[in-house]
Amino acid sequence: MNKKNNKLLAGILTTALFITSCNLQRPFPTLLINPATSQSENSAAPVSAQTPLPTRTTYVPGELVDYTAQDGDTLPALAKRFNTSVAEIMQANPQIPSDATTMPPGMPMKIPIYYLALWSSPFKILPDHAFVNSPTSIGFNTAAFVESQPGWLKDYRVYVSGEWRSGAEMVDYIATNYSISPRLLLAILEYQGGALTQPEIPEKKNLLGLKRQFWTSHYLQLVLAANELNNGFYGWRAGTLLEFKDVDDFLIRPDPWQNAASVAIQYYYSRIFAGDPYALATGPEGFALTYSKIFGDPWSDSTILIPGSLQQPAFRFPFPDNQIWSYTGGPHTGWGTGEPFAAVDFAPPAEKSGCVAAGNDNFSVAMADGLVVRSSADGIALDLDKDGDERTGWVIFYLHLAAEQRAPLGAELSAGDLIGYPSCEGGHSTGTHVHIARKYNGEWLVADSAIPFNINGWIVHNGSRDYLGTLTKGSAIVTACDCSDADSSISSALP
Repeated sequence: MNKKNNKLLAGILTTALFITSCNLQRPFPTLLINPATSQSENSAAPVSAQTPLPTRTTYVPGELVDYTAQDGDTLPALAKRFNTSVAEIMQANPQIPSDATTMPPGMPMKIPIYYLALWSSPFKILPDHAFVNSPTSIGFNTAAFVESQPGWLKDYRVYVSGEWRSGAEMVDYIATNYSISPRLLLAILEYQGGALTQPEIPEKKNLLGLKRQFWTSHYLQLVLAANELNNGFYGWRAGTLLEFKDVDDFLIRPDPWQNAASVAIQYYYSRIFAGDPYALATGPEGFALTYSKIFGDPWSDSTILIPGSLQQPAFRFPFPDNQIWSYTGGPHTGWGTGEPFAAVDFAPPAEKSGCVAAGNDNFSVAMADGLVVRSSADGIALDLDKDGDERTGWVIFYLHLAAEQRAPLGAELSAGDLIGYPSCEGGHSTGTHVHIARKYNGEWLVADSAIPFNINGWIVHNGSRDYLGTLTKGSAIVTACDCSDADSSISSALP
């Protein structure tokens, strides 16, 4: 049986499965639950009736459905969400050029759908621009806002990265590193911990519901939440996260029409809730209502994060010309753990492995012209549009550069200028190297994607897991390995 017939059969079977399994799906709740005031994660007092949500019909396998392109959509990801193929989408949409990268937001499309059962709610919780620490965060003063609220967060203090920080500074610190909107983080803290409205700080540990040994403080809970949110957002963006389970092991398949931010919030709440509390949190009277009460309707802002046909500018290697370095890390997280697989690693030549000082000539360089808008142990952000804001335009992020001779804040660099020395400083590292990743309008860009990470003509590809993978240029292949062997060696002098 050919692939097409297999798909047709799969569609028929899954349609039948949907018809027989509708009664197995959990209904949306009839009562509202506020986790911030509940006695446990699975019980609470009723507040009001839940708004009925729209539902999807079933579809004939291969049926063309209407779809409007959203922020950051790519054909490979859409094909995975709708259980179809890029070729079939292209055939149904002859207006799309063969070399298209991102789809223009708002563009009407037809997508062949091969139905999967148990799609979850089509309710959209939050637009993508309100998820990312993006241009829409410019002008928002976290400290002033928190100070204006009666909640406990304004009096909260925590020791983070070598210094005491206020609650607002804690939020901004996480927002900057994970590139998540501070408004989103504040709304999470409010929804589950009353951080903006309740004067007494909750004594309970694991305030945001995430269980990890020793990560019980309110600060570390917010770090875990940011990490889970990014895993959901970028997993949906890349088309690698198509289903997940809640804490009761119930399968959740996001609606194919969903946007990345809404799936990210669904994914986060699936880590801590099930049943009615999960359905409430991800429905119109849950987190979305909390957010809109605090910050207004986020959907009234039409900001576009990722425009259609986005192309990366020219990047050179992050080391001097004609030196031979090692490609020690294929695509892996830009920050945190898991998604986004936005970063790659390079290590200078060294006589010994491990954390050894790089030679005087083995420094890292600016991969393009830019302005240093952040410089600390937590990384350097090189702003290519030089507007002074990491949340706009193209940014190259560097991590593990030694404090000594690291380019200072405000330095204007040309491509090839020294930006710092690779080291083990800044986060976990088992060997001297430099970690680089890309962002556009605050959004991490997945390395192996429709907008490929292109370094001097070498294209980054994923491996079977994080840190593995290749660089390819024509028929030439360099394979990532922390062993720094011949197969992982790379130079701008190579063809």
